[in-house]
Amino acid sequence: MGLRDGSGGFSDLLSQAAQASGYTRQQIIDSPEANIMATAALLSQWLGDRRAKPSRIEEMLPELTRMSAIDQSKRGTISAFAAESYAFDVLLAADRGEDDQGIHVPEKAIEWERAFDLPALKRQRAPFVRLDLDGDRIDTGDSVFDPVSGTLKGIEDGTKSTDYGPALWVASPYNSTRSAAISAVTIHTMEGSYAGSISWFQNNPYSVSAHYLVRSSDGQITQMVRESRAAHHVGVHNGYTVGIEHEGYVSNASWYTTAMYNASAGLTRSFCSAYAIPCTSAYNGNASSGLVLLPTSTKIKGHQHYSSQSHTDPGQYWDWRRYYNLLNPAVSVTKLLDTFETSEGHFNLSPAYSGSTTGIGTGSTSERVSSMHKNGSWSEQLMLVDNTASSANWAVRFLSGGGAPASNSALTRANGYVGFWVYSGGTGLTAALGIDDSDGTERSTAKSIPANTWTYLEWRLDDSAQWDAWVNGNGAITASSVSLDAIWFYRAQTSYTVYVYVDDVTHRTQ
Repeated sequence: MGLRDGSGGFSDLLSQAAQASGYTRQQIIDSPEANIMATAALLSQWLGDRRAKPSRIEEMLPELTRMSAIDQSKRGTISAFAAESYAFDVLLAADRGEDDQGIHVPEKAIEWERAFDLPALKRQRAPFVRLDLDGDRIDTGDSVFDPVSGTLKGIEDGTKSTDYGPALWVASPYNSTRSAAISAVTIHTMEGSYAGSISWFQNNPYSVSAHYLVRSSDGQITQMVRESRAAHHVGVHNGYTVGIEHEGYVSNASWYTTAMYNASAGLTRSFCSAYAIPCTSAYNGNASSGLVLLPTSTKIKGHQHYSSQSHTDPGQYWDWRRYYNLLNPAVSVTKLLDTFETSEGHFNLSPAYSGSTTGIGTGSTSERVSSMHKNGSWSEQLMLVDNTASSANWAVRFLSGGGAPASNSALTRANGYVGFWVYSGGTGLTAALGIDDSDGTERSTAKSIPANTWTYLEWRLDDSAQWDAWVNGNGAITASSVSLDAIWFYRAQTSYTVYVYVDDVTHRTQ
């Protein structure tokens, strides 16, 4: 659970949890079960101090920020932001669920407005965050309300990282002049949380830093040292390397999520392109828990693989073969099924048309709009209106080709993926796919849709873990050629009208 032991300026939550639970500090460190139970005991103790007990996790913000271990008595604006970011990470993990490394935790839709006020949500969702350490100020630019999409939009795009566009920029004071050209990439594990590490790299007694940090839950990236400067991350090799820190702990494989691997690999590919580092020079062997010196010809490797080191990250659970394949992907063939540029394509019926749809009313509509789009100039807007005569949760089957296999494009199952871009003007939504197979219709597992940002959701057709039986199905896609039945949207019942936008429905094989 990331309980801090009091070092590095953080609060000693480890001792507090030991006292609250009856476990020893060492038991909490060594046993995942003891760690979880001790954390629960500590949270229970904190909640017991309240007069009014919270009924939902969104109402536990004071306890979640306290769990960051950032000293409450010394919190300025920036420290408060770091603690707030920790709480945001916890709620985001609950909102998105977990289905990775054999761990399955169901998604729990978070009502973000209950947890954070509007200024706090703006800070956490901002396209960029600039931290003024001297003035203890946070600048997120400004935003306006867009009446068409019902969302907040930035007045200015702002400056993220000037080196890597998708990254946020938060400066660390710990850097120095490079001694050589960039020629290698170092993979690290933080041994801590994303928010805590950002705070640590801004103020620590050892002057350590890294160029980039990657969040476990969603792959968000923050840059803290310019690539033109040397970060202090791998000792005598700082001068020619770029360092990437990954949220988590070497002893816990669950931190290494799909989102993290994908985001990190995309970042490393950008280094390969910018600095002529062959992606094929990445380590492609077994993970290990100790120091393993690799030759200088291996340009993309872990902290543990360099000479003169004492750190053993990313350790025994980092999947180097997976990372290598992400850096060196097989040739992919992509087909756009619907772009909505000239017509609604296969999605020409209202979202309430299907008899399988529940919760929304007949006033719900779908139409092409040019006011919101990810690619091109148009997208499909779904306006979802509650059925006031029903208290049912929403389950919207947005049909492709009227749900008739013959009216849809044939899709290859083997190494095939189906996905789409989606933007939600409200919180708490999830999405899934329906696929017509030879023996019926299978429905995918649901994935969360973050509010107020374009997100690409994708499912692999030949991975049975991503599919459940629906109508006459068997829970696995077995036919060599299948078709898209529908895009599903789910949400807890609400009286608010929710806008959802879909763009570029895609099938690809690799």
